[in-house]
Amino acid sequence: MKIQILGTGCPKCKKLAEMTEKAAHDLNIDYELEKVTDIKDIMSFGVIGTPGLVVDGKVLLAGRVPTENALKDLLRNEIK
Repeated sequence: MKIQILGTGCPKCKKLAEMTEKAAHDLNIDYELEKVTDIKDIMSFGVIGTPGLVVDGKVLLAGRVPTENALKDLLRNEIK
């Protein structure tokens, strides 16, 4: 699973990255995490508000940091 965190490095973006790594670890997901920080690259996903969460090219979340349980649910739904 390829997980991308979209954000310029703000505290919310860092928080989402930390939470995502923990959630993926807790769910025992084999993943690769990439932080996308360039505004043009972020906008190419159609995301205007950060932070954003992309899994395997699909935008799952934008503009907010979810609860831990909601984040786990998002990731769990993308496990193939």
